[in-house]
Amino acid sequence: MTQLQDRFKRRFTYLRLSLTESCNFRCDYCLPNGPDCSSRKHEITLSEIRRLVTAFAELGTTKIRLTGGEPCLRKDLTDIIATCKEVPGIEKVAITTNGYRLQRDLPAWRDAGLDAINVSIDSLDPSTFHLITGQNKLPQIIEGIDEAVAMDFAKVKVNTVLLKQYNGGELPQFLDFIKDRNVALRFIELMRTSDNVDYYKKHHVSGQEIKQQLLNEGWVQRLKSHNDGPAQEFKHPDYAGQMGLIMPYSRDFCDDCNRLRVSSLGQLFLCLFTEQHQDIRQYLQTDDPEPLMNALRHNVMLKKATHGLHDENSGATRHLAMIGG
Repeated sequence: MTQLQDRFKRRFTYLRLSLTESCNFRCDYCLPNGPDCSSRKHEITLSEIRRLVTAFAELGTTKIRLTGGEPCLRKDLTDIIATCKEVPGIEKVAITTNGYRLQRDLPAWRDAGLDAINVSIDSLDPSTFHLITGQNKLPQIIEGIDEAVAMDFAKVKVNTVLLKQYNGGELPQFLDFIKDRNVALRFIELMRTSDNVDYYKKHHVSGQEIKQQLLNEGWVQRLKSHNDGPAQEFKHPDYAGQMGLIMPYSRDFCDDCNRLRVSSLGQLFLCLFTEQHQDIRQYLQTDDPEPLMNALRHNVMLKKATHGLHDENSGATRHLAMIGG
């Protein structure tokens, strides 16, 4: 099998596929005014998804993560999960969701072949959760997470964007949350973008500070497997759950990059933090995978060594769920 590999010998075994740009939450660090829903009628179709995933699998991709926006807004989500899982070579299908349909749809997703779930929860305090998201769904979402754990998914994760003024003091509550739950908690460091400079200054928390606190409290860093996401992972003997930190500003963040992103409009993003993309949708109109595979091989050689965020280049990622591993 020909591997999808760039100039820096990085192999791409992990595809993050956005199914929609729309979301029914209004998180103030992401889409406070809501998305432009005009793109919904142009979203990538089920047959295009099958062709896309088949080509990536032929090139060595083994893991697909379905993201958004909020992927649950796709009425054909269960069919998409099943389609991805049925492609030869795809070993793991995961989803990142805000969790509002967990309780209703978990059994169907499981039957379709879903392996792992990431749920975005930025506060364990209901009032703060409502302040951030505009929704009063926290109790139901936590119940859904507990149901996912009981259903024995391969992995259940919680993504939390670090926000100083909202959850900056909630580390004890989050640690208590995973004390007896087999859940992997991921703290995501807030990124500075061209249009959130003031928000970034107000809310940014360094992931390194959290890391040092964890190490001081007996947490031990773990090695990552080949198709894991970008998180540094930690384990503690007294906790059923695990901790992870996603720190895009780490200088070595890109060294073991193994993931590419395709948008809901069929655009290939070589880096999760850039606006630059290549339109590959034209290659999704035929069952012959070779033209798409050739385009992927060519484009991946253009990938840069690093995103440059640590040199104060602004990132372009609005949906931080896109980077949650």
